[in-house]
Amino acid sequence: MKRLLIKSLLILGAINIGITNSVQALEMIIGESYVKPGIDFIFEGAIKDHVMPLSQNLAEGKTDVHIEARVNWSAKGEVPKGTPRGGFIPYLKINAEVINQRTKETTFVTLTPHINLIDNFHYARNMSLPGKQDDKYTVTFYVDPPEISDVSLHKDWVDGHQAYFMKKQKFTYQDLDFEKIAKASRR
Repeated sequence: MKRLLIKSLLILGAINIGITNSVQALEMIIGESYVKPGIDFIFEGAIKDHVMPLSQNLAEGKTDVHIEARVNWSAKGEVPKGTPRGGFIPYLKINAEVINQRTKETTFVTLTPHINLIDNFHYARNMSLPGKQDDKYTVTFYVDPPEISDVSLHKDWVDGHQAYFMKKQKFTYQDLDFEKIAKASRR
């Protein structure tokens, strides 16, 4: 009986790992960047998902892409002293402008903090593409630092990194093909 239970748990674990890995494998890396004072940005097009509360998120059935920004203290690059490598960077304002390269139709989305079991904390938004799934797109991410009223800066931070958290950033990626992601499903 004990062996059967262990075998069952191992099989279920392998199935779960397979599902998680297959979902992760279908995330599309849009682009990556490192920004001082030690922040890694990874922008992704992920498979549509059921996100709550429903009143603030596009329904999974109406979504083409779950657009994401994973923003963390750098795992490899230089980071400020005392900073937890890989830690989530909160309080950023991130917006994405998605332009259909064929029709020039444009959609703007505001990415909000999300949490899941694959990426943990990240910024994201379910969105429908401004055109056909097989069109090519240009995506520009606009990242604003926290407002002065959102984050207080201690003297040691100001002495080491100026009187701001980070500068505004703009990242543009062209010729993006979301078709594979848009047609995929998590279930």
